[in-house]
Amino acid sequence: MRELRVYTTSTAFLEALNEAGVEYLFSNFGSDHPALIEALAQARHDGTPVPRVITCPNEMVALSAAHGFAQATGRAQAVIVHVECGTQALAGAVHNAAKGRIPVLIFAGLSPYTQQGELKGSRNEFIQWIQDVPDQRGIVRGYVKYENEFRSGHNVKQITWRALQFALSDPKGPVYLTGTREAMEQEVPPIDAEFADWQPLSPGALAADQVEELASALAVAKRPLVVTSYVGRNPLAVVELVALAHRLGLGVLESVPNYLNFPTDDVLYQGNQWNHPVQNAALDAADLVIVIDSDVPWIPTVSKPRAGTPIFHIDVDPLKQQMPLWYIPAKRSMRADARTALRQIRESIDALPVDADLVAERRAHYQALHASRARQLDELESTPAQGLTAEYVTARLRRHIDAHTTVLNEGISNYHTVINHLQLSRTGAMYTSGGGSLGWNGGAAIGVKLARPDHTVIVMTGDGSYMFSVPSSVHWMARKYATPFLTIVFNNRGWKSPKLSALAVHPTGYASKADELDVSFDPPPDYAAIAAASGGAWARRITRVDEVDAALVDALHAVREERRCAVIDIWLEKL
Repeated sequence: MRELRVYTTSTAFLEALNEAGVEYLFSNFGSDHPALIEALAQARHDGTPVPRVITCPNEMVALSAAHGFAQATGRAQAVIVHVECGTQALAGAVHNAAKGRIPVLIFAGLSPYTQQGELKGSRNEFIQWIQDVPDQRGIVRGYVKYENEFRSGHNVKQITWRALQFALSDPKGPVYLTGTREAMEQEVPPIDAEFADWQPLSPGALAADQVEELASALAVAKRPLVVTSYVGRNPLAVVELVALAHRLGLGVLESVPNYLNFPTDDVLYQGNQWNHPVQNAALDAADLVIVIDSDVPWIPTVSKPRAGTPIFHIDVDPLKQQMPLWYIPAKRSMRADARTALRQIRESIDALPVDADLVAERRAHYQALHASRARQLDELESTPAQGLTAEYVTARLRRHIDAHTTVLNEGISNYHTVINHLQLSRTGAMYTSGGGSLGWNGGAAIGVKLARPDHTVIVMTGDGSYMFSVPSSVHWMARKYATPFLTIVFNNRGWKSPKLSALAVHPTGYASKADELDVSFDPPPDYAAIAAASGGAWARRITRVDEVDAALVDALHAVREERRCAVIDIWLEKL
């Protein structure tokens, strides 16, 4: 006798995700997910297409993997966690997704709302009382673009697609849905709805008068400078920025870059600034600044444009609505998609008389600064007389980077080192988390490798951020799902950034003279051995210059040919 197919809220939810193009469920299932587990098992039995489940022993790793996949593809994936415990275990990954503007759908169960067996899914385990909290959605409300609860299976597709519409509309970001066991078990008729009715909003453009004003200002400025952080989230926007910069001889400065926003070997590239305690020379010399897609274009207590310099601000989120304190002295602030706005400006410039000699002089000026910076970088990456430096190791790795390599940069105090000495020029070649919670790197590497199986994925991380990444879960997952990648750990035996922060505020205080600031972990864990034990990774600790080249060759062979992870633990000077 043929079995009748049961169609529940969970069935409709999985269908909704599949029809929306969601390929993966990064999942950490719990006692609140019987209906989802049953619906997945039934779909496999029936041959019904559903997203592939990636089992994630740690929730932060799950969301970081979805984060990395979305960065590499632009496509939102789903993360499944259990009730408020799993939601809280997402930890800083929710912050990273919010601040990095990453589209992802998070689903968490809710404790059952019946306890006498009134409905299928009613409470039958003690934890369902303990995990019942007054406002589970409130845990992430300050970080997500949209949150809702499935109360009935009759409109689950519409709610799911509305959530994804929010996630994929600029400014993009995470969304959060919940459902009780009873709601997810509810039998409902199949839902007649189409995902095409919930498309993300179209990119915004500049108004005509804004384009005219910007183009006119750019045509006459002597030292125009573009400052950006995440134009590179859309590779086509980078193409437009390069074209406009070369048309007008514009300098381009990255500030806290989340992506590769401009080729670092381009003569107009003026470097990248992070927490450097000095005034940026290009920013100081600019007589016109265009800030486009940047959360932190400069740190005004240290480095900023000169007083009176006209500043134009273009962003998908110019108000920075999730930042209570944010402002720059912009002459005009405009909401627009970067690619669209840059194309509008370039087309307007083509209709204006632009002084070719002025453009040539701008180009020569920025080219000279670029060449001077290149010479300084060459000196920094020379073979160290003793010990190892991050600059030297990064420069040696540069020889192994090709067009099918993706670098994930969570170097923290070495963010700039990775960018400066890898000298990448291809859009999509490098990502950071876009947020400030450490530990994104390992999960993100799995997500990127799933998205780009033909790429060599390389993680460059500090030792503190490596520990935050939950390497035991990461390397177990990497082996199970065949997503090998190389991790290079810059190991200075502690958290360097808190030390630098303390000394920046108290340069001659007690901390500057203390032997111990409670930020070190020396002797450190055996980072390479953790990966080897958890996921069979190739592992090596490096303490000498003459070990670097062979280690890189062997590690990349393990990743590319043996299809297993590799970890090189680089011992730098102790902080």
